[in-house]
Amino acid sequence: MLHGEIQLFLHPEMQMSVVILCSLVLVVILSRPLLFPALSLTSQIQMDINVREWKKEGSKRHMCTGRPGWLTVSLRVGKYKKIHKNIMINLMDVLEVDSERQVVRVEPLVSMGQLTAHLNPMGWTIPVVPELDDLTVGGLIMGTGIESSSHIYGLFQHTCVAYELVLADGSLVRCSPTENSDLFYAVPWSCGTLGFLVAAEIKMIPAKKYVKIHYEPVRGLQKICEKFTEESKKKENSFVEGLMYSLDEAVIMTGVLTDEPEQSKINRIGNYYKPWFFKHVEKYLKADRTGVEYIPSRHYYHRHTRSIFWELQDIIPFGNNPVFRYLFGWMVPPKISLLKLTQGEAIRKLYEQHHVVQDMLVPMKSLEKSIQTFHVDLNVYPIWLCPFILPNNPGMVHPKGNETELYVDIGAYGEPKSKQFEARASMRQMEKFVRSVHGFQMLYADCYMTREEFWDMFDGSLYHKLREEMNCKDAFPEVYDKICKAARH
Repeated sequence: MLHGEIQLFLHPEMQMSVVILCSLVLVVILSRPLLFPALSLTSQIQMDINVREWKKEGSKRHMCTGRPGWLTVSLRVGKYKKIHKNIMINLMDVLEVDSERQVVRVEPLVSMGQLTAHLNPMGWTIPVVPELDDLTVGGLIMGTGIESSSHIYGLFQHTCVAYELVLADGSLVRCSPTENSDLFYAVPWSCGTLGFLVAAEIKMIPAKKYVKIHYEPVRGLQKICEKFTEESKKKENSFVEGLMYSLDEAVIMTGVLTDEPEQSKINRIGNYYKPWFFKHVEKYLKADRTGVEYIPSRHYYHRHTRSIFWELQDIIPFGNNPVFRYLFGWMVPPKISLLKLTQGEAIRKLYEQHHVVQDMLVPMKSLEKSIQTFHVDLNVYPIWLCPFILPNNPGMVHPKGNETELYVDIGAYGEPKSKQFEARASMRQMEKFVRSVHGFQMLYADCYMTREEFWDMFDGSLYHKLREEMNCKDAFPEVYDKICKAARH
């Protein structure tokens, strides 16, 4: 019987039927905003009803989104969802592409993979495309996001021109730099503690088919920092990124967008059978040679997705083996959400004590000292270097002075090799250093700071003012109470 079923499935007519059915399903999914324009409005109305129900119940519990914690890209799950009133937000559509204004309007659960797939065929992209496919617009606004183009455009929040939120009283409010501007500047990094994000408007820029990448190995910490700083200041570079493979070895990459590649130098690095990007880059360091390649734009934007930067080498040590890539590469990466959902308590605790995932944002002028601190306290390699400009806008994160300042994201992901590493003590030491140079810790990561230390790192003046004015204290927890170590497991 099974043999007969297999024969039936392999019949050309049956195969064609399956292909047509799958194509129709895909078209319906991708065309959801066009075929069902009322769905998003219905979701917003339902959320408004849920908020008003919360008020009728006496506002006894704080509210939070009903999205399960294991679905987020953060490696931790928030405990607060078990005790807060969960408000479901099923908003996952691209609503409008306005070519005249060069703005795309999207809902908060739209992912980076979804957005680039939607915009690139239309000749558009967004200025800052954080690397991992599953990162959502809502997470990148309420938390933060960065990309190797951020030395020109800033963080993800700096490419947004407006937000729409449902507030604690159930009202729908639009904010921008000229409309409800205090709210507009307070929303980023607030982690959903001022209101529920229901839509965002993001700048668009013309897309090109390829990114011309130049790889340059650099040795010596001082030379690495000087070269990286120099390239980060050049606006003619569309992209700047550094990968450090030891304290004194790195590859600095610069890129420009182009439609005219050299055919012999095209590298479709995103194909499932290709080497992991960070391993591919390391070849230039080992060979001690520079190089130039042309990578398809969408492959470049998501270059770290297949290996989850370099985290996958700890999960699948043989994952970059050519045989594995050709036979099973199409199966990876596993979803971070799946890894979290299936992770037991014992493994979670073991992982916490012997693994770090941290992004620290520090002034470029403190880069060399920061790398030395990372080396002593963590000794995790590779280290990711990504430059960005930080404007002097109101809100939780801004430079110490009155001028826009060049910063760098230092990302450490992996098993610390430092003999003195102890999760809590080492991370508190790191956090203290970052505060001392007027830096910031990304809030998806484990945060061991006290409340006082947290508000020493971040500027809470505008945030607390709006929390008071908009009666948020009964409706939403304070941001610290959502991101501190005690709030996650």
